[in-house]
Amino acid sequence: MPGILAESPAVQERKKLSGYEFYRDVLGSSKFVVAPMVDQSELAWRVLSRRYGSELVYTPMINAKMYANATNKSYQTASFDVASGEEGSSFISLPSPSTSSSSSPSTSTSPSSAPQDTDRPLIIQFCANNPDQLLTSALVLQDHCDAVDINLGCPQDIAKKGKYGAFLMDDWELVGKLINILHKNLSIPVTAKFRVFPSVEKTVQYAKMLEASGAQILTCHGRLREQRGINTGLADWPQIAAVKKAVKVPVFANGNILYQADILRCLEETGCDGVMSAEGNLYNPALFNGLGIGGRIGRSILTRHPPAPLVALEYLDIVRTLRTTTGLSAVKGHLFKLLHQSLKRETDLRERLGRIKISQHAYKEEREKGMWNEESGVGQYVVVVKEMAGRMERDMKAAFAEGKQLRDLIVIHPHAGLDVMPHWLLQPYFRALPGPPTEGE
Repeated sequence: MPGILAESPAVQERKKLSGYEFYRDVLGSSKFVVAPMVDQSELAWRVLSRRYGSELVYTPMINAKMYANATNKSYQTASFDVASGEEGSSFISLPSPSTSSSSSPSTSTSPSSAPQDTDRPLIIQFCANNPDQLLTSALVLQDHCDAVDINLGCPQDIAKKGKYGAFLMDDWELVGKLINILHKNLSIPVTAKFRVFPSVEKTVQYAKMLEASGAQILTCHGRLREQRGINTGLADWPQIAAVKKAVKVPVFANGNILYQADILRCLEETGCDGVMSAEGNLYNPALFNGLGIGGRIGRSILTRHPPAPLVALEYLDIVRTLRTTTGLSAVKGHLFKLLHQSLKRETDLRERLGRIKISQHAYKEEREKGMWNEESGVGQYVVVVKEMAGRMERDMKAAFAEGKQLRDLIVIHPHAGLDVMPHWLLQPYFRALPGPPTEGE
């Protein structure tokens, strides 16, 4: 059980910050956190998210078993590209968004006073079920991040098959060993992200075990292991609040975050130190943008819901200018999410976007030369998104020509009861909860 391992000499030589000291002095008391997302929280997306108000970002989940295999160089590079020197770097040299070659029919939407691009603070997440493999992998990357997180919350079938993520919730002894081996042997803290049990008492007991094993930050996703896909439902904030009250380390809340008002309400109702967003960030990377220290919502609607095509073009330009290769599946996935409302209308562009195939040679060449290849490279995406930008500017001018203000164009979803922004703006995707059964059902 936890506590049986002695600290390694490397850890003993220098003081390792823990709990709130680590949260304050290393993470800067970050409140606005982007979740680890497979094939989605890659470096280019992390850079974009930080430009729009995210304070702490996690990497996509890395499989410790695969990463620990020293012969699997392709997986190691795809998971975290150490050689390119950008992932985990405090300084990333990229062109200013305002002078980007992808600038659109309008000016850039990034904050004009945005700081230098960086990939810190950063937490690297692993999934694992073998303590030794986990430690081997974490030791390789500990100098490139601020903490290592263990995935105890993935509910997908692949996690069940591999016995990791939320499917470790039934093996507390193993979970304790996974956390404790990192706590005792890394020079940086270990953290954990987990889901709740049906019983709040068991959830609290589990969280206390994670803390006792050495986890220095806990992220509580307020959904059950079974809540996924069409059964996602709502996260249980009272369970998260119970965890926060029961432990002494910082706690991040995860779940039910669509708008900035949700962020502020979550912090108030759970008492948590920060809010983590996954899907909300993917559809609107400006979700945290402009949130005031005193708990104020962003200064304007466009601060927190900027024009989707312009943000998509900015993301593509980050992809092109980074030395680190962005997976092409991640690029296409991000574009469909960023543009989801406008693509519902512009179906021809949706079809064109879906049909695009990228030549690996052209992709490599356009990043090396710093010029888009509009025939066979990612430049094909730029052509489609720029056309979307033009059409959205057309729609925006038509709406404002009628004398309406932006607030007048926000409508209430008839079933979900939530704000729906004009289709050219970034906004959340939400699943309306099923209503009461009708007679005869």
